[in-house]
Amino acid sequence: MTGRRKLRSAAWFGGEGKNAFMYRSWMKNRGIPDDLFDGRPVIGICNTWSELTPCNAHLRGLADYVKRGVYEAGGLPVEFPVMSLGESNLRPTAMLFRNLASMDVEESIRGNPIDGVILLVGCDKTTPALLMGAASCNLPTIAVSGGPMLNGNFRGQTIGSGTHVWKFYEDVKAGRMPVADFLAAEQGQSRSAGSCMTMGTASTMASLVEALGIGLPDNAAIPAVDSRRGVLAQLAGRRIVQLVEQDVPIARILTRAAFENAIRVNGAIGGSTNAVIHLIAIARRIGVDLDLDDWDRLGRDVPTIVDLMPSGRFLMEDFYYAGGLSAVMRTLAEAGLLNGDAETVSGATIGEIVKDAPIYNAEVIRPFGRPLTDQGGIAVLRGNLAPGGAVIKPSAATPALMQHKGRAVVFENIEHYHARIDDPALDIDSSSVMVLKNCGPRGYPGMAEVGNMPLPAKLLKQGINDMVRISDARMSGTAYGTVVLHAAPEAASGGNLALVRDGDLIELDVAGRRLELFVSDEELAMRRNHWSPPPLPPGGGYQSLFVERVLQADQGCDFDFLVGRRDAGIPRHSH
Repeated sequence: MTGRRKLRSAAWFGGEGKNAFMYRSWMKNRGIPDDLFDGRPVIGICNTWSELTPCNAHLRGLADYVKRGVYEAGGLPVEFPVMSLGESNLRPTAMLFRNLASMDVEESIRGNPIDGVILLVGCDKTTPALLMGAASCNLPTIAVSGGPMLNGNFRGQTIGSGTHVWKFYEDVKAGRMPVADFLAAEQGQSRSAGSCMTMGTASTMASLVEALGIGLPDNAAIPAVDSRRGVLAQLAGRRIVQLVEQDVPIARILTRAAFENAIRVNGAIGGSTNAVIHLIAIARRIGVDLDLDDWDRLGRDVPTIVDLMPSGRFLMEDFYYAGGLSAVMRTLAEAGLLNGDAETVSGATIGEIVKDAPIYNAEVIRPFGRPLTDQGGIAVLRGNLAPGGAVIKPSAATPALMQHKGRAVVFENIEHYHARIDDPALDIDSSSVMVLKNCGPRGYPGMAEVGNMPLPAKLLKQGINDMVRISDARMSGTAYGTVVLHAAPEAASGGNLALVRDGDLIELDVAGRRLELFVSDEELAMRRNHWSPPPLPPGGGYQSLFVERVLQADQGCDFDFLVGRRDAGIPRHSH
């Protein structure tokens, strides 16, 4: 084992002194032989496995494949748990705990004898949380996603996780679907291990892991139960040992060029609006200057060429069989929209990986000349209603509503929405603009996925299936509609969104990137004098820390004290 650089783990396990004796001895209680402490890289397997996180419930088994690869390459694998964030079960929202999980990851890596790390991720917030924590440490790192579920199927109909929940629920409210049928679809939607098989946030972030170069090729789309997912994990285990030996830290992969590639890929796949917040947060951790204007500038003219729900027809299993993300990136490269020289953890550049990538189904992965939508990138809107910016996903919106002016119907918070939305006396029609306040980072707190407010039952029964909706909240990547999100500053922080009243005129102009409230500055100033912030969580506990230190959506919703790279270093020992 000669000729290698000095390993970080040697500060724990190297030498013949008392401290090394204790560190090695305690590790040996599992039956580890002497020669595994002879200078081999120690690889941490950061696992978000949890039976309370359905999308990640299979990651315990996937970790064993990683371990095989690490052993094969001459390393010592050590698996450790971190907080697991499941959007489906965790209340009030998994986003509230993304920063907490990132702190767990960062300090677990920094405080332990780890030379390189594999991040096992799946459900929405586990991917950004683990990348944020690892970025702050700057060790060699590979992310391995758990993969999507098999396609949903209900009575011969292909159904997508999340997307059909919203659709079927609206059908029930409109009287088009019996409740018994709605309940019968549950098992057909989720029929295997894995994360959402629509292009929701989980699939989006798995795709961006691959686009960033921090995951191996095919990370995005191999189904969770496909044997090739295990092969990918085993190869990642081998490769992380090599990255440690070659001294390739995460900062060498997560460069400005890598983030630019990820933004363009997000447009091409019709990715989730949540990716905006997460990529900004990851970039700020690693020291890359990335903001909302980059999202608009880089993604604006990228067509959506992946025909997947919620924007299109197909699902992630189809996407994998059609050629996966490499095929998408080859199309982008041929259009001059990819930084081909960006390095990846595989050892090859992005350009080398994708140059010969085949497309097996041109309906699922379309050519540039026949896109699903001409402009697929996330659109960033500005105006007096969101001076810090707001976002909309054009590929999931109704074209006729992309330029719209209507009177506001205002909900002060999500409880007010639920109490009011199906009141037969509610003064609302299809031209109205639904406005939801106090659901941003501080206001919820945690910025829950409630921005895609279901329409009132009386309009659904009239055949209305979309309206302009505006909020400081997020929405699930599996959702759809003409939904404006992430309005900054948020209402709870005194943004102009807090001052909107029923009947105010609002204009949405996506092509012009404008979101305007037609109320004079004088009137807004008068309203502000009578405004008071909503009550925040009672003192103490994590929620108080969150509301005190969280940044706004346009800054990634990270904590102000976590921004920036701190590197792992060698902590002081206590013996």
